[in-house]
Amino acid sequence: MPGTPKPSRKPERPQFSSGPCAKPPGWSPQWLDGALVGRSHRSPQGRDEIAALIGSLKRLLELPDGYHLGIVPGSDTGAFEMAMWQLLGARGVDVLAWEVFGKTWVRDIVDELRITDVRRLEAEFGHLPDLSKADFTRDVVFTANGTTSGVRVPNFDWIAPDRTGLTLCDATLAVLAHEIDWSRIDLATFSWQKCLGGEAAHGVLILSPRAVARIESYTPPWPIPKLMRFARDGRRDEALFTGTTINTPSMLCVRDCARAVAWAESAGGLRGLMARAQRNAGLVHAWLARSPWAANLAVDPATWSETSVCIVFRDQAFMALPAGDQRASAIAMARLLEDEGVAFDIAAHRGAPPGLRIWTGPTVNDADIEALLPWLDWAFHLVRGARMKS
Repeated sequence: MPGTPKPSRKPERPQFSSGPCAKPPGWSPQWLDGALVGRSHRSPQGRDEIAALIGSLKRLLELPDGYHLGIVPGSDTGAFEMAMWQLLGARGVDVLAWEVFGKTWVRDIVDELRITDVRRLEAEFGHLPDLSKADFTRDVVFTANGTTSGVRVPNFDWIAPDRTGLTLCDATLAVLAHEIDWSRIDLATFSWQKCLGGEAAHGVLILSPRAVARIESYTPPWPIPKLMRFARDGRRDEALFTGTTINTPSMLCVRDCARAVAWAESAGGLRGLMARAQRNAGLVHAWLARSPWAANLAVDPATWSETSVCIVFRDQAFMALPAGDQRASAIAMARLLEDEGVAFDIAAHRGAPPGLRIWTGPTVNDADIEALLPWLDWAFHLVRGARMKS
């Protein structure tokens, strides 16, 4: 790639981080005007605002009747930990893992909850485990879309409709970007900092009627800290799903998310958001197909993420470098692009193979993706040249 010219056009919004993610187009601090600051979230006005946001999120997600949604602490990680601590242990567990966060759930189930009847269905970065091996007489824990590998489940048809166990789904990169068959999901979590461009520290917990039945029929043998409880006296904590919260939320963040939901509705609702993510990811996937140096970490096109596209090197000279040098090169590319004001925070996750990670979720404009791609070629050319001389 000798002589790669420096592009003249830059993305108008260079926020391509995979979390927190780009704010919705048109966002400004004025979106926060009227936020209930200096007031209690337990006041009638506070409860009304939280309840209204819960209702608008349920409508945007097109949740079926009988499904419950609550706002909880700790972002998606906190929400999913709550789910595991509250629901698991009644029967054996199959846990599927193919990237960093899925492997975290494996570790916590085995080492923290100390459940002994656990089957690990694992795969290397870039691949899915064999989904057909999941046993739905057991509880099944999985990530819908791997944040750090860019590998997603292609659909939810592999989940048995007549299952007797529960399905617990970390859906934070899939919600509002991929089609979700809610009839196959008993517990889902996500963070509004992803596909809605909200702020950090708040998670969303979704319960199906089957998950509620588990709460009412099973009490875990371990103590559950207050911060992780969504059951009370052997029943679902109704208040948590109708406008109260476990601890103090940021009412600024509540207002910000409410405005983001309003933007999402104006952008075509759920279908409009999915179309935006698909268009953005499609631009990167098409570029990767043409690139002489970059490849999708996800091997099977059916599993390509449409929100977090993970890029690895396929340039032979780079592939011959030690992994540490490859990672240093990827970090150098990311810093170079950040210094140019072209892309922020696009180095691969520290636990993933060396490379780059581009957020293509629905709050990103496709014109900014188009503007970014030539800069990736330019940065690679500069870093490769410097690396080959050293």
